[in-house]
Amino acid sequence: MTSLRRIALIGNSLPRRCGIATFTTDLQRAISASRPDLETCIVAMTDRGQAYDYPPAVAFQIKDDNVEDYLRAADFLNAGRFDTVCLQHEFGIFGGEAGAHILPLLARLTMPVVTTLHTVLANPSAKQRAVMERIVDASSKVVVMANKARELLRSVYLVPDDKIEVIAHGIPDVAFAGPDAAKARLGFDGKSVILTFGLLSPNKGVEVMIDAMPSILKHRANAVYVVLGATHPNLVRDQGEAYRESLMARVRELGVEDHVVFLDRFVDQATLLEFISMCDVYVTPYLNEAQMTSGTLAYSFGLGKAVVSTPYWHARELLTDGCGVLVPFGDAAAIGGEIAKLLTDDARRQEMGQRAYAMSRMMTWERTAERYMSAFEAARQGHRLKVFARPDSGAPEPRGPAAPVMQIGHFMTMCDDIGLFQHAVQSVPDRSHGYCVDDNARALLLACALNNPGEQALPEILTTRFAAFVQHAWNPDIRRFRNFMGFNRTWLEDRGSEDSHGRTLWALGEAARGDASPSRRRWATDLFAQALSTAESFSSPRAWAFMLLGLDAYCTVAPDDLHAREVRHALADRLMSCLASVETPDWVWFEEGLAYDNARLPQALMLTGMTTQTPQYRDAGLRSLRWLMTQQTSVAGHFRPVGTGSFGEQRQHPRAFDQQPVEATATIAACLTAWRADGDAEWKTMAMRAFGWFLGSNDLSVALVDPHTGSCRDGLHPDRANENRGGESVVCYLLGLAEIRQLARVNTSLNKPTALRAVGV
Repeated sequence: MTSLRRIALIGNSLPRRCGIATFTTDLQRAISASRPDLETCIVAMTDRGQAYDYPPAVAFQIKDDNVEDYLRAADFLNAGRFDTVCLQHEFGIFGGEAGAHILPLLARLTMPVVTTLHTVLANPSAKQRAVMERIVDASSKVVVMANKARELLRSVYLVPDDKIEVIAHGIPDVAFAGPDAAKARLGFDGKSVILTFGLLSPNKGVEVMIDAMPSILKHRANAVYVVLGATHPNLVRDQGEAYRESLMARVRELGVEDHVVFLDRFVDQATLLEFISMCDVYVTPYLNEAQMTSGTLAYSFGLGKAVVSTPYWHARELLTDGCGVLVPFGDAAAIGGEIAKLLTDDARRQEMGQRAYAMSRMMTWERTAERYMSAFEAARQGHRLKVFARPDSGAPEPRGPAAPVMQIGHFMTMCDDIGLFQHAVQSVPDRSHGYCVDDNARALLLACALNNPGEQALPEILTTRFAAFVQHAWNPDIRRFRNFMGFNRTWLEDRGSEDSHGRTLWALGEAARGDASPSRRRWATDLFAQALSTAESFSSPRAWAFMLLGLDAYCTVAPDDLHAREVRHALADRLMSCLASVETPDWVWFEEGLAYDNARLPQALMLTGMTTQTPQYRDAGLRSLRWLMTQQTSVAGHFRPVGTGSFGEQRQHPRAFDQQPVEATATIAACLTAWRADGDAEWKTMAMRAFGWFLGSNDLSVALVDPHTGSCRDGLHPDRANENRGGESVVCYLLGLAEIRQLARVNTSLNKPTALRAVGV
């Protein structure tokens, strides 16, 4: 049984790139049809902010020239726990020189990538070669559609053979039929129809086919040449419709106006298939051989059409054994002669079409989807082996303590059939203090974090209990979450604090995006939307920060919720106002004093800045976190979280004690967010330093965690560790550990810790 559950395709579904658009959407539909249990979606490219009507499968959009969008897409895919990403690569789709903007996205992904190369250049420029090599290196498998492409990958790019899969371009599985019915529907009844389809541009060789029309008409006076497709948008942008007008002028010069029809429009797949069905001969008169893939050639071949083509690479492989006719490049006489022969020899033309149809049955989208699913599964298995492989002895040591194994024994001990207990007496759960939504929301965050690749998911029943606790905490009468519950299952209040409400929204947002259960994801999405409006009036900066963290996740699954997007900007603006009103050169902070969960404030601003493309949010978050880290670093250089003794003091250097796990966990997450925001590897070092606090790199040189059970002491007093090991502490440790383990997986997958910065992440 396959382990695959969620698959994403990166390509586009836009008319400006008809071939890749059709391929991407067709492959997505074919996979969904062959495996209805799978969740599939498309991450689509768009032209510099232009608006298009996207099909429902498009879950995320990237403006091709905006690097931040590529990073946001990577975060969306990682958070969505996709098992495999299938990249559709073609030159000209992605932004940057030679499409280099795609590289930061690939470097950031934590799951295996299977890349379909629609073009493989025999003589790439230096930049094209560099980008292609980086894409191949980041891919577990590369798929090409022709054996010629396999040869070039081996000889030009030195790709090992076991990394390459040859999978034919898919075709619709439709019955073989003659052209007459379609001709009648489209207004070409009684005509001998020659068809070319695609975005109009000079490399398509349409002028050669126009030059051939007079000789064809001598043999078949009712012949008509249909040129279906809009002018390439890049050509329109640079030259307007000059090329199309030159073709029309050529038609007039040759006197064949009644026999050449230009249909200047984009068409959907159903319309395209109708036009192919009505043609007698399909022609691809491309001008050079370096055409590795032609979707329209594959579709015409698969519908059983007689094809006349120049010998570009794809055509040379497909049109063998009497399945089509090849003619020299740019030779109007040859192309005219072959088409005339086919139009005047019905038996030969029909036999050629039937042969092509029979040969194409292994290319149907159903078969293509099966081949891709096998490639995805092989990539998934290979990725697992890579993630868990022991590093080479010569690999550089990680900076900071190595991350322990994820142990959840003590965490399980702290749970019962209600949820997570608040406190413990040493390692024994303390029933007298009952439960709180704060800790159960944190536990739901942990459940989402452990759904990431390389981790063992929590037992389903446990995640359900945390979700049920959150649901039960919701007080619909006043639209607030309760917080504290006694061991007797009685709520001790009708509403909790603003901070507990905000933290619960955060957990719901992450569950909406990352829960393993589709049903729970829908539940979390609905409850988040209900609980958000009440929280708009909150005055706590930490509640705002928790809500922003939740909104970062929620808005990826509910991108059309305009109200949520407005609230996100409003909350970020409030934090910015706080910073502006308090900040001085010596005190770069949002409040007059430091309290708990401090690093969540800059983290929320950085995330919001990256996802909304608001640089001032990101920069304010980086600036305030950088200052906070100066306050949380001891003279000896180890991490020293803000002690609880500082709470309430204004503009004072923080007191050292008592130190609590919540600060270390918040700092780890914030530093890794900062690393993703500006690419400075020093943030990774600071995250490792904060995690080292758990393992004994602290003021007392005392380890707070038991690596065998996963328990975590409640903090550090001036003279000793707090031996109690409550719910908040264990969840904070495990959340921090999950972050560090994910960082280690990213570094391992890239083989060297500095690789991410090199591509601009």
